[in-house]
This record gives sequence, C-alpha cells and structure tokens, in this order.
Amino acid sequence: MNSRRTFIKQAGLAAGAALLIPSFAFDKVKKNVGLQLYSLRKELPNDVRSVIEKVAQAGFKEVETYGFANGKFWGLTPKEFKNLLKDNGLKAPSGHYGMDEFSKTGNTDKLKADIESSAAIGGKYFTIAGAHVDMAKGIDGFKKVADDFNKVAALAKESGLKFAYHNHDFEFKKLGDTTGYDVYLTETDKNLVNFELDLYWAVRSGNDPLALFKKYPGRFTMWHVKDMDKAKPEWNTEIGKGSIDFKAIFAESKLSGMQHYFVEHETNYNPNPIESVAASCAYIKANLI
Repeated sequence: MNSRRTFIKQAGLAAGAALLIPSFAFDKVKKNVGLQLYSLRKELPNDVRSVIEKVAQAGFKEVETYGFANGKFWGLTPKEFKNLLKDNGLKAPSGHYGMDEFSKTGNTDKLKADIESSAAIGGKYFTIAGAHVDMAKGIDGFKKVADDFNKVAALAKESGLKFAYHNHDFEFKKLGDTTGYDVYLTETDKNLVNFELDLYWAVRSGNDPLALFKKYPGRFTMWHVKDMDKAKPEWNTEIGKGSIDFKAIFAESKLSGMQHYFVEHETNYNPNPIESVAASCAYIKANLI
C-alpha cells in the first residue's frame, strides 16, 4: 500500500515537473546576461583577448558581436574567436551586420559571408543593426525594406540561423496612422523575421515596450537593455540608475517572446566602460532575474 502511495506521489511530481519544463527553460535563458560588445568599442580592437576575459569576469555569459570585417572579428578568424569565447565561458547567440549592399544591388555575396561568420561562431540570430530606408517614399520605403527582410531571413534560414532586426528611433516616426516599425511587423513573415527591441530607443521615441508586446506578442525575441539618464535623455546610464522601468518590462518577457537580451551602453560611462557594464550586469542579476 505504501509503495502504491509512493508511486502515485512520485508520478504526480513528475507530471508537475513536466508541465513546468517550458518555464524552467525560459528562466535559464533569462539568467544568461548578455553584452553587446559595441559597448566596449574603444577598448576591444586594441586587445580583444583581454577585453573578452574582462567581459566574462564581469559576470556576462553571452555576447553580441559587431564589426565583422575582412573575414575576421577584431583580427581573429571566426574559429579563433569562437575558441576565445569558449575559453571564457561565453557564447555569441547574435551578431550585428548590415544589408545595404543587398538592398541597393541585390548582390548576396557579402550577406552570405556574414551569415557564414555568424554560424561559424555558434550564432542563433543574424541581426541587422539598422537598414537604409528611402524616406521620400514614406510607407512604401519601409515596405521595400520589409520585403528585403523576408529575403535575407530566408537566406539566414538556409544556414540554420534566425533573422532579427534591431531598431533605433526613426522607425517610430508617424506615417499617417502608422509607423515604419508597424510596417516592418505587419509586412514581414512572422515565421522568419524576429525583432531585437532596443528598449532605450523605444522609450526615447515615446513608445511603451509593454504596449508593443501586447500588440505583437512573441515577435521580440531579443532586447537591448540600455538605460536612459534622468537628467539628459540623450545619454545612457548604468541599468537601474536611469528612468526606464525595467522591472515592469522584464515581468512581461514571456509575452515579448524574449530569448536573449544584451546590455548596451554607448555614452556617459561611470566610472569607465568595463566597470559601467559590470555594474549593469550586477543590477540585472540582483533585481531583474
């Protein structure tokens, strides 16, 4: 009888645990604090190995790359860079690239090389960090870029990568009763095109990230976590010191569809870039995840 009760109890616990697996997996992703390496753009090219070591020591588990050029990441081949990350317990699920040459000429050579570099370092997302729009064409200009997103996303998929687009603020400017960002979200294939929402630029442009999550649930699979200085909105500050309510935003990460997020800091570092991003990482771990 006791063994039967024990079996039933254990079976119930196992079933309960199975139901919770998705949230466990999601929480595991959220705890891997990432850093957009552009935050350390002055230091990184001079001593990539030392800077990557400092990034790991600061508590980050993931990085997002930028600046891939001439087949290398700051002088290192993709294989060498991947090994450097591995040696420091880091992964690079996303990298920032451009697509202007493809948009202007239709040539895919550079795109394919960039996509291959992202896949070679173990990337998951091929992220476009801003795209040229013919603003004179209004909504049609954004529709053309959205169509290009679909095409580039299909190329990325062939290499096993997902596509994402990173915004700034100009996409949020009104075009009649819509915005360029709305055009991107409605004119792209939601099965192919993801969005990396820069929370700072969204808030600075007068938008509420929570409203965007509700309007387009599941589309924002990555975030840039960048705070806004209270006195000068054009400046950044360490996470938790500024005016953005990250607690409310992180509380809705599931609605967003967020899988990865990256601290980014571009201006007004205190006391210096590496200590500034380390402070942001510590705040996130203590207060947001």
